[in-house]
Amino acid sequence: MSEKLSIAGGSSSAGPAADGAIPFNRSGIEGQELHHISQSVSIGQIAGDQSYSRKCQALLEEVLGAPKVLLTTSCTHALELAALLLDIGPGDEVIVPSFTFVSTANAFVLRGARIRFADIRPDTLNIDENQIERLISPRTRAMVPVHYAGVACEMDTLLAIARAQRIAIVEDNAHGLFGKYKQRWLGTLGTLATQSFHETKNITCGEGGALVVNDPAFIERAEVMREKGTNRSRFFRGQVDKYSWVDLGSSYVMSDVLAAFLYGQLEVWRQIQEKRRRIWQRYHTELSDWAAARDIRCPIVPEGCEQAYHMYSLILPSLAMRQALIAFLKARGIMAVFHYLPLHLSPMGLKLGGRPGDCPVSETMSDRLLRLPFFNSLDPASQGRVIDAIREFRF
Repeated sequence: MSEKLSIAGGSSSAGPAADGAIPFNRSGIEGQELHHISQSVSIGQIAGDQSYSRKCQALLEEVLGAPKVLLTTSCTHALELAALLLDIGPGDEVIVPSFTFVSTANAFVLRGARIRFADIRPDTLNIDENQIERLISPRTRAMVPVHYAGVACEMDTLLAIARAQRIAIVEDNAHGLFGKYKQRWLGTLGTLATQSFHETKNITCGEGGALVVNDPAFIERAEVMREKGTNRSRFFRGQVDKYSWVDLGSSYVMSDVLAAFLYGQLEVWRQIQEKRRRIWQRYHTELSDWAAARDIRCPIVPEGCEQAYHMYSLILPSLAMRQALIAFLKARGIMAVFHYLPLHLSPMGLKLGGRPGDCPVSETMSDRLLRLPFFNSLDPASQGRVIDAIREFRF
């Protein structure tokens, strides 16, 4: 799920900024990214599934304990690959939260599925596990929980429902790499999971993603579908003497130049997470009392969840106050943005059967949520400017 903003919310990346301006997001070098890119080019391996792709996949498999990780060109494509693997087709139904990026739903709509929009919890903004069973029908094939802001959904309940109803879970873990739920890595709990390495994510290569295959029964077919429906991967392993078209598929393989950049980030993932933990904790420490006194809510992380420190947000009492704070910060050279517009109220969502009032929590949270500048290289002085400006705000 490539995380982008509506035009009213502003750009998802820094872009050209005035001197002294603090962007919402800024990508940067964290380790040996440029060295690895040079190596990739110098040895003439810049197509997909070369040495750096294999290194990234092996690192993620080892850390997560996942049976198979396959790099993809985006999290969107990883979701599309998941839909293909599950043989989603016309007449099938898939449950997704309304408060998410469009790819979470679109990947399944492309296969002809009907989307059932679920509302979210008011605390974590994750899919409301207590509303799932009423959305299930004999045609339900899958649900796609999104670990919003890298805080885990209530997976015990969702997994129990999935087992009882014999439906698959595809974790949209675009926000949650290296977060945990009850000591288990996010992205390893569902049948399949998807990751994002978009520029707004903790670990990035600009554009990229991964499919995490937690059920080994899907590994061989996932490799085929990712390679345009061919058994090319088996050919390069010497398992067949030639490769050919054997199934559905598309071109989902990440360039090894991007994988080289990604490997430079994955090598130092612990340091990146620690940087982000410190930034998140400072926001929380210095804004919690200020927010509580003004009926403004800071993020909630339930017990048993080890968040991925993907973002820091405030829930304002009203849309008017949220918009006023955005304008106040912008006037001081600080870029703060809102997030998703509910999918069930989008033009496409309405065509798919969404109606105003279907997901009331999604609707109100979308109007009131504000995300603060949050990126790996946000320095203490700049973060202090953001905090001071927020505390000066009057409404």
